[in-house]
Amino acid sequence: MSSEDIKTPSRRKLLLVGVIALVIAGVVAVSGIIGRANTNRDLVQWTNQQAVPTVALAQLKKGDQYQSLRLPGTIQAYRKAAIYARVSGYLKSWQTDIGAHVEPGQVLAVIDTPDLDQQLAQAKATLASAQASAQLAAVTAQRWDFLVKRQVVSQQSADNATSDATAKKAVADAAQANVGQLQAMEGFKTVVAPFDGVVTARNTDIGALITAGNGAGQELFEVSDMDTVRIYVQVPQAFTAQLKPGLKATFEMPQYPGQKFDAKLVTTSNAVNLTSRSMLVELQADNSAKKFSPGTYCQVQFQLPGEPNLVQVPATALISGNNSTQVAVLGDGDKVVMKPVQIGHDFGDSLEVVAGLTPSDRVIDSPPETLQTGDQVQLTATPPASTAPAALPSSAKAD
Repeated sequence: MSSEDIKTPSRRKLLLVGVIALVIAGVVAVSGIIGRANTNRDLVQWTNQQAVPTVALAQLKKGDQYQSLRLPGTIQAYRKAAIYARVSGYLKSWQTDIGAHVEPGQVLAVIDTPDLDQQLAQAKATLASAQASAQLAAVTAQRWDFLVKRQVVSQQSADNATSDATAKKAVADAAQANVGQLQAMEGFKTVVAPFDGVVTARNTDIGALITAGNGAGQELFEVSDMDTVRIYVQVPQAFTAQLKPGLKATFEMPQYPGQKFDAKLVTTSNAVNLTSRSMLVELQADNSAKKFSPGTYCQVQFQLPGEPNLVQVPATALISGNNSTQVAVLGDGDKVVMKPVQIGHDFGDSLEVVAGLTPSDRVIDSPPETLQTGDQVQLTATPPASTAPAALPSSAKAD
């Protein structure tokens, strides 16, 4: 091919190509600058968002009209009597065993008392002798009085006879009283039930040596009246002001799962135990169905009057200081306001605030330790624009 066949580009075309190249280079440069600016803006926004603490709001609960209080209790018989012997001897027989229903005056056992029987026989003999002597002395005094009137004997002799008759009558009266006492003791040879109830214990048997009294003596029987039962509960001091006679309650027992029984508060001890800081209260429940036994354990549930105007907050929302307890509240513009509060009842996972909060307050749950009044925070419900540096634009990576 000859040199004449090769065409040299015109100068105009070369200029046009150069201009296009410059435009493309400028577009690429501008795009890089804009991308880097956007990346820097995103970085600044992400950094600012990470600097603002993210918090969650606590779930507040208004005070209930009634609040439930569950405490362990012990069931006891309405009346319980430990039966001891009043006379010593040997048990001759017993008529009732444990679980037997008895009525007032019903015989429980009979005691053989040979020593007492001999004492009574001797006392009766002594009484007969004293009565005979007193009768003779009285007749003698009458005779001496007759003789004095006839001036046969002196007045002194008659007075002596009258005094002797009075003394012997006193001896006879003492002997009579002694016989009466021993006869009364003989009545205690028969052991009887003091009231209508159930024999809940028998601690003796035929032939056993019986010692009188409740000191050295042994308890023979135990009789309990269980038509109504008493339930004793130790209530913490914080709840004692709300305990009034007539307050309704329910209780559950392990042997009757799923069943609830009614009870009523009848009285309180009106004294707080120094060790446990609790007050003993007594409830009563009907036991006509004979389901409850003395000494059994139960769980008592009280329905105490509540405070609808109070606020309950989670324990995690409280900030304890040296002199006060505070909560962090979310104010206007999502800025923190620290509020001192007064705590009432402690329910374990939540606490009752009696002053310092309203149900409309936005309380921060588990606030950071460094949080102060005026700090800016953000709620977890508002997601940030970027959560990690990995979300940065690809143009930033190229740099």
